[in-house]
Amino acid sequence: MLVTAYLAFVVLLASCLGLELSRCRAKPSGRACSNPSFLRFQLDFYQVYFLALAADWLQAPYLYKLYQHYHFLEAQIAILYVCGLASTVLFGLVASSLVDWLGRKKSCVLFSLTYSLCCLTKLSRDYFVLLVGRALGGLSTALLFSAFEAWYIHEHLERHDFPAEWIPATFARAAFWNHVLAVAAGVAAEAVACWMGLGPVAPFVAAIPLLALAGALALHNWGENYDRQRAFSRTCAGGLRCLLSDRRVLLLGTIQALFESVIFIFVFLWTPVLDPHGAPLGIIFSSFMAASLLGSSLYRIATSKRYHLQPMHLLSLAVLIVVFSLFMLTFSTSPGQESPVESFIAFLLIELACGLYFPSMSFLRRKVIPETEQAGVLNWFRVPLHLLACLGLLVLHDSDRKTGTRNMFSICSAVMVMALLAVVGLFTVVRHDAELRVPSPTGEPYTPEL
Repeated sequence: MLVTAYLAFVVLLASCLGLELSRCRAKPSGRACSNPSFLRFQLDFYQVYFLALAADWLQAPYLYKLYQHYHFLEAQIAILYVCGLASTVLFGLVASSLVDWLGRKKSCVLFSLTYSLCCLTKLSRDYFVLLVGRALGGLSTALLFSAFEAWYIHEHLERHDFPAEWIPATFARAAFWNHVLAVAAGVAAEAVACWMGLGPVAPFVAAIPLLALAGALALHNWGENYDRQRAFSRTCAGGLRCLLSDRRVLLLGTIQALFESVIFIFVFLWTPVLDPHGAPLGIIFSSFMAASLLGSSLYRIATSKRYHLQPMHLLSLAVLIVVFSLFMLTFSTSPGQESPVESFIAFLLIELACGLYFPSMSFLRRKVIPETEQAGVLNWFRVPLHLLACLGLLVLHDSDRKTGTRNMFSICSAVMVMALLAVVGLFTVVRHDAELRVPSPTGEPYTPEL
């Protein structure tokens, strides 16, 4: 398993580098890329945002291992994960309103404080303290995915008056470097935990200086901005009306809830599946992130002017890959006949599918959901998503360890088949919808159907 993990990591990393280098050589520089003021503004944003992302990723490889190191049972660890998911739901619903009320800069500084406290709780073996840490982690995650983006967009448009069409370029670059940081974080976590012999709590301690530096830079370099608040009840009511009145939105939400709930359960299960076989957890995590980056690169190639595949095609492919991978896992995790290498390959395929899924889903959401209702609709999307994930972890909590993992993968397979049926339904509804197609390179309407 050790050799397989390192070999897979090297192969995946080389593949990603090859694809990205060829893309960079083929892509000409745009006007936004050569504007000095814009580049300085981007740098001010990136240096804070990337530190926050790096600290977040650094904690991921050894979270389950840490709880196991503290001699908690799998059922107790499942409850800790459920607490984290539940707090993400709770704080995610009010995060946008909180950020608008408190201020985006203050919210980013608050993120660095709450996430630092979350990391400090990992030094305790007390179960209640760890539960509090999971709740703080949920709040921090909600702030990470709301405050930073909101601050940037307001500064970009209102303070600096840059063209709105430059915003996607900033976040596309951030998405790429987010993957790179995740790959590097896995290697760094492996280095401090194993190579230096500091144990599974070391990555959490190492994340604290990054969070402190991110908060200090935001406090010193960023200006404060607010926004006119929309009542939370009006946001949710508008989102619910949009969800129920448009079948495309409802089907898209169903796919997201089913697909991403399975991914949350996968995040919980990969460590207990591979760790007993001597897998280097940090390198395994880096391999996962490299596979996801490879999927994102393949998405860009597939939707380029050479191949011109549509996001709906790639969403369907992503769901099919996950269905196949979960069927593989139901066999490779059979009690007494475990095959860690096959399980690892299946996990890599799931991450590759995620690299295809997330940009496809992002494109379709932007096209289907009106901009004014995005926040409300996404709130409604998240509720069933996290509830399904929590339910899955609770089922695992009550199951026998020897058969529970395999049974959970079987349940996840059934859930993903339901997601596949929802994809077929969406495909039927939007096959003649030109709005949901990537524009053709010539600017002419793209004639083949979805």
